[in-house]
Amino acid sequence: MTVQAGGADTADQPGEQRSVDAIDITPAGQQDTTPDVIDGVALARLYGEPLFQLPNDLYIPPDALEVFLEAFQGPLDLLLYLIRKQNFNILDIPLAQVTAQYLEYVEQIRKQNLELAAEYLLMAAMLIEIKSRMLLPAKKAESGEEPEDPRAELVRRLLEYEQIKLAAQELDQLPQVGRDYVRTQVHIEQTVVTRWPEVNMDDLKSVWADILKRAKLTQHHHISREELSVREHMTGILRRLQTARFVEFSDLFDPSRGVPVVVVNFIALLELAKETLIEITQAEAFAPIYVRLSYSPS
Repeated sequence: MTVQAGGADTADQPGEQRSVDAIDITPAGQQDTTPDVIDGVALARLYGEPLFQLPNDLYIPPDALEVFLEAFQGPLDLLLYLIRKQNFNILDIPLAQVTAQYLEYVEQIRKQNLELAAEYLLMAAMLIEIKSRMLLPAKKAESGEEPEDPRAELVRRLLEYEQIKLAAQELDQLPQVGRDYVRTQVHIEQTVVTRWPEVNMDDLKSVWADILKRAKLTQHHHISREELSVREHMTGILRRLQTARFVEFSDLFDPSRGVPVVVVNFIALLELAKETLIEITQAEAFAPIYVRLSYSPS
């Protein structure tokens, strides 16, 4: 189906025929044989048939034709747009001109959406208040400092909003999944095959050394009992002392026979001293210790 629309041509001179381009609505692939102008009153062509006047029962909803203005994200966005579009200095805003343009836009959106216009009307009231404060004579502070510019707070909010908006635009330029690219998913069928690791000589040697180490830690000790007589060692010490007048204390022990024999021999020596059969003497401090019999054999 093809649709053709054209403007109307009018003639100012009497006697010239007024012509109106018709709207062509014909199925695609069919040749149109109807003239563009029929008696100068054809408004449209519907399925090849001329339409001379609109139907009386034709209903056009109020929202059928809607003008979409440039979308803004809020009052600050609109105000910043008006300032930047006309290259105004944001630190020295001409409030009279900006406020007039702002109110024109608010009036347009108020006719379409009253709820949306409420937020913009609040900013409009703020602009009018600032404009009124600028018209009044400024009062100096008690400290003598210059009064603050009524536009200072608005300028601060506009600068902060502009920084956030630029940062948001930079983030929006980054690639996004689903908008700029799509992640590709590939499914690969895999079969699980058991693969045993290879064992080399170094691994086998390390395991064998660990086994030997653990075997030494768990080896058994066989303890044999040796019967030692204190009386026998006492008799041996007395016999030893009978052949010499003085015997050094350390000469009465034989470390090569082991710790048990040395301990029993020491006990025998103490028993002899207890029974006063021997005397343990020392010539001076840190001098060698000597042992002798307490009696002289006959």
